[in-house]
Amino acid sequence: METISGIGKGSRARLSELVRQTRGTVSVPQAAEILRLPADKAARLLAWWAKKGWLSRVRGGLYVFMPLEARSMDTVLEDPWIVADRLFSPCYIGGWSAAEYWELTEQIFRTIVVITARKPRNRKPVIKGTSFLVRSISANKIFGTSAVWRGQVKVNVSDPSRTVLDMLGDPKLGGGLRPMVDIFRQYMASKQKNTDLLIEYARRMDNGAVFKRLGFLMERFFPAEQTLIAACRSGLTKGVIRLDPALPAEKMVTTWQLWVPSTWARKDTTGDQ
Repeated sequence: METISGIGKGSRARLSELVRQTRGTVSVPQAAEILRLPADKAARLLAWWAKKGWLSRVRGGLYVFMPLEARSMDTVLEDPWIVADRLFSPCYIGGWSAAEYWELTEQIFRTIVVITARKPRNRKPVIKGTSFLVRSISANKIFGTSAVWRGQVKVNVSDPSRTVLDMLGDPKLGGGLRPMVDIFRQYMASKQKNTDLLIEYARRMDNGAVFKRLGFLMERFFPAEQTLIAACRSGLTKGVIRLDPALPAEKMVTTWQLWVPSTWARKDTTGDQ
């Protein structure tokens, strides 16, 4: 285990200046501008501080500040959301990570879900012990987010309605069918429920799979929501999909063009498996 080493008074003053003028992370160009140094010298200085344990490198040219109480360089990321924002911007925190933030689930997920307009090669990076699950969408599909403060940094997170719809588009983002449905039902029972917003967002997402899964679940669990169900019918597209691509699907629900597990084809089931 590498321990944090001491640095001189002048070096500490420079480091303090970076902390004051940045927001949780620092890049080589930022350091060069703030400290008025050539880029190559700034890069060497950041690398030296990282070697001493005052910074931690998350990728080439980007570092996070180590917590003041840290005793070693093995400390995990203090706030992975801030790092995600710097690495994948334009992006937002979504899926089960957003559901946790909005208290739509009591389940604890260790991995941070990031929805980004970038196309990184590694979709499951592990950075300083923190795992990320990265999904790419087009830049014009980034909407329905809220800016939240993480310390002194604003980070975008999907609002409750967008969170639910992202999971309906890709159940993996909700941890699979059962957790996703639990989150969906919690949303519908909460003060955050907004069916008008669900319809608006679903149309803007222009994803037929969202309408099929949403319509099916609404008809199953909330049949009185006829306006929303009708909107889902009008948004149906050609083609047949699975309720959850990760599960076997033996029964076809023709109304919603969905293949579903046999237990979900029965009207009297809650879907528990």
